[in-house]
Amino acid sequence: MRPPRAPGRGASLRLGAGLLAAGLAVAGLATAAAAQGKAASSPAPRTTAKPASSNTAPGQDPDPAYTAFQRGRFRTALDLAVSRANGEGDVASMVLAAELLSQGYGVRQDPAAAQKWYEAAAARGNADALFTLGAILMASPSAVNKDQAVDFFRRAGENGSARAAYNLGLVYLQGEVAPKEPAIAAEWFKRAAETDQPDALYALATLYRDGNGVPRDPIESARLLQRASEVGNDVATTELAIAVFNGIGMPKDEERAAALFRKAALQGNVIAQNRYARILSAGRGVPKDVIAAAGWHLAAKAQKLDDPMLDKLVAGLTPDQRAQAEKLIRPWAPPAAY
Repeated sequence: MRPPRAPGRGASLRLGAGLLAAGLAVAGLATAAAAQGKAASSPAPRTTAKPASSNTAPGQDPDPAYTAFQRGRFRTALDLAVSRANGEGDVASMVLAAELLSQGYGVRQDPAAAQKWYEAAAARGNADALFTLGAILMASPSAVNKDQAVDFFRRAGENGSARAAYNLGLVYLQGEVAPKEPAIAAEWFKRAAETDQPDALYALATLYRDGNGVPRDPIESARLLQRASEVGNDVATTELAIAVFNGIGMPKDEERAAALFRKAALQGNVIAQNRYARILSAGRGVPKDVIAAAGWHLAAKAQKLDDPMLDKLVAGLTPDQRAQAEKLIRPWAPPAAY
């Protein structure tokens, strides 16, 4: 049995690493030959789906199938959901049944049966089901299926799915499945960003930063990065730190930039770890701390981001200082990694 996740969380689409990469240029600091792609995954992140509705109006008793799901009684939840879906045509129950069967929560995994329930819910305009079917089709090697996937995403986006709107933006930005249309991509990102979808906020910020599909606007880019950072996108936090360090779209503030780099570094962002190590080694916006700089460099190195300048810093440490640096980053990287 797989661990539970909320119904309605279809697998998000990944259209290629590096599509939306964190900016790397920081004045006075050498850039690293690495970037992190952000597609709807995660980063979830980090993903961003909401649980399927229990279809219970305020003041009514909770839906029994959804209540059973929340309590981990998955077999009961499936039986109740199927009964209500068949008897009343309840769309939320269809999505719940599909999710239980798709993920194998306490029952035998049955993708074919799950797809039938997703299709039934999609036929009634359910955005979660439309998005999930689109994701299934997009994973197919067939070009025809990918065209159909774009149509499912569009219908889901028009019915309020932020995940679908974000992924449609990626489709039109990349230009492999549909024509490359940055302006159309921006419109879909805007729809998703209105609901605080973290990856869409970041994606839209990069478009305003570069003037791609929208007028170049560093101030709007910075505003979107700030919001994306607030709702948990660590790549946006890193990009925001870079903008603050350089004074792009906002006043230059090395102290604030250092705090932002640290925030993203603590979230595991490899570029932020490298940048934070650099500013610690130079004492820019934060007191100079060679041991902490070495520690963060080792954390980034454990994620395969090399930096010859910081390698030299580590090589110059005493054995005791090296041990202190390694202890500092132990929560982020096992000793074997460095």
